[in-house]
This record gives sequence, C-alpha cells and structure tokens, in this order.
Amino acid sequence: MRSCILAAVIICMSQAVLAADDCPHGQLDPRYCDADGDMVADIPGETDQWTDPRTIIFSYTPVEDPSVYSGVWDEFLKHMEEVTGRRVRFFQVQSYAAQLEALRSGRLHVAGINTGSNPIAVNCAGFVPFTMMAAADDSFGYEMEIIVPAGSPIQTPEDLKGKTIAFSAPTSNSGFKAPSAILKSEYGLDADKDYEAVFSGKHDNSILGVVNGDYEAAAVANSVLGRMIDRDVFDPARIRSVYKSETFPTTAYGYAHNLNPELAEKIKEAFFSYEWAGSPLKQEFSDLDKFVPITYQSDWDIVRKIDAAMGVTYDCR
Repeated sequence: MRSCILAAVIICMSQAVLAADDCPHGQLDPRYCDADGDMVADIPGETDQWTDPRTIIFSYTPVEDPSVYSGVWDEFLKHMEEVTGRRVRFFQVQSYAAQLEALRSGRLHVAGINTGSNPIAVNCAGFVPFTMMAAADDSFGYEMEIIVPAGSPIQTPEDLKGKTIAFSAPTSNSGFKAPSAILKSEYGLDADKDYEAVFSGKHDNSILGVVNGDYEAAAVANSVLGRMIDRDVFDPARIRSVYKSETFPTTAYGYAHNLNPELAEKIKEAFFSYEWAGSPLKQEFSDLDKFVPITYQSDWDIVRKIDAAMGVTYDCR
C-alpha cells in the first residue's frame, strides 16, 4: 500500500511539472501562464485558485502624496461598490515597490499602476491592465519633461552635462527610464559619467525640489506637473522646461489575474459606466473625461522598447 501511495505521489508530481513546463510564460514569472499570447497572466484553470474577496482593496499609484487622492477616489469607489455588490477600500501605498508587493502577495485586488511599473506589475505580480483615463476625443497619455529653475543657465539637454538630475524612482518611465534612455541615445549623456542621478521618491518631490532650488534639474511627468499647477501648489513661473518627449501611455488600471472572472467583469463595468461630469475625478483630472479600453500588448509597446534599450529585465525575485 505504501509503495502504491508513493508511486501515486510521484506520478502527480511528474504531471504537475509537465503541466508547468507546457505552460507558455513569455516574459511572465513562471508562476503565471499566458496561453492566449496576450502578454498578461491568464486566470488560473482551477477555480480553487481564484480569489473572490468580500472587500475589494484598491490603490492608486503613488506618483504624488497618496493622501491627496484618497478623497478624490471616494465617489468612484462607492460606484464600484454599487456595481460589484462588494465593499471597496482605498489602500494608501507609499512607494511603487509597496504597491507591487501588495499586488503580488494577494493583498491588493484593483490598482492604478504608473506607466513605468506596468511591465513589472504584469510580469511579476500578475497584473491585468484594461483601461486608462482619456479625453473626450479618446486621446490619452502624457509627456516626460526635463525642468530646471527659471533662472538656471541650463537651456538645452546638452547643458545638463556635469549637473545633478533628480529622478523619481528606478521603475518610473518618465521619472527615470525614458529620460535616461533619451539623454544617452540623443545627447550622448550617460548617468554617473556625464551627470549625477539622484532619486526623490515621487514626481511631486522632484518638481518641488526644482521649484525650491534643491535640484539643478528633474525629469517628470507633465501630467503631474499640470495637476500641481492647477491646485496652485507652486508658481509655474519658478520653473522652465528644457525638453519634452513624445507622448507615453499614462497610469493603467487593472486587477489581479486570479480574481473570480465574474467579479473582474463587474470591476470593468464599474470603470466604464462611471459618470465623469461633475465628479471629483473630473475636478482633479480636469483634462480627462472617461475611461477607455487598452491592452498591455499594444499600448505598452513603446515602454517595453525603452526597457529593452536600457537592458531592463523583469527579475521577479
């Protein structure tokens, strides 16, 4: 009997290994499968691996002080409660790393992930992005700008040689990856050789650092810059832009890959049925009017190319 049980265990283990080997991953962590080739994790095939939380935990990317946004999202989260029939709670995260870890560990169910962190969230944390904010004409995105104090002698990106540039975080697209790649490819400037790179932690920290003269220059998302100006956080006359990039996709909203698919559909419905007119979201994101469908495979192609140019790999350890 004991030998039969042992044989059965060995057979089961062999089948599990075979199943894992047969599962296509692409760039995804081996814990995820991508059988349909859309570059994001598939929902697990076994229903006992699905999660169906009574309370949905939502977080917004910490590109700025998270406390600013808890109130901004209140009405939307109440709308999500009505659509899903579940409680929804806002989770303040203080860093990109904390948000990704919460998603990977199953403590976070729905999130807005910043542009640069999306590839890591998708490949290492099972994030499934499906929408982003857009204007009435369906246009969306933002540009990376390099800003300097208004009275700075820096006039062009070439003038950044020998200077200190503030970046937000290594996982940020506009706050590090895009400007680093652009400064190297277009202007021949290498970090730590031609300029000193420092990290502020968030875009608003970088912006205020330039405003107050703490940084000689900073690479930031102009969407954050515009919102801070709209809130009268600082006088825009105190800064000047010396570079503006092409348009990048902005924060993507999505859910954990192992959510019950019926709940995932309800979450999508909540985003696409939300009324923007007169809402707190419209007041904060004044140039935007709705949520539009996206796919990671197509809309994040430019971001993946920047990562590839920088030699970035998605190490999920």
